[in-house]
Amino acid sequence: QVQLVESGGGLVQPGGSVRLSCAASGSIFSINAMGWYRQAPGKQRELVALVSRGGSTNYADSVKGRFTISRDNAKNTVYLQMNSLKPEDTAVYYCNAQITSFSGTYYDENDYWGQGTQVTVSS
Repeated sequence: QVQLVESGGGLVQPGGSVRLSCAASGSIFSINAMGWYRQAPGKQRELVALVSRGGSTNYADSVKGRFTISRDNAKNTVYLQMNSLKPEDTAVYYCNAQITSFSGTYYDENDYWGQGTQVTVSS
């Protein structure tokens, strides 16, 4: 059983900062790419940022220069530092990870999602 548990988020003023964390736990053999997605009301879920196991990163154009994704492989955790927040950043943020689990008998690779955390940017 593999779980992703997110923390952080909340209400922040425009121009402010917030840090999201997402920790993976369970029968984990390895974690490949980790990322953050977001979904605003009435919109489709969109990619925010990705980080490979080796640390290579990719960002949506809308967050480049403001958001930073990072990971701690020893802690199976991915972070999203969000600075210079704008009202249009308001959304539910979901972490995602490509995880190979080991049951003791076989390996299995799947995509896992966190439960989502609300970030609201408003004065």
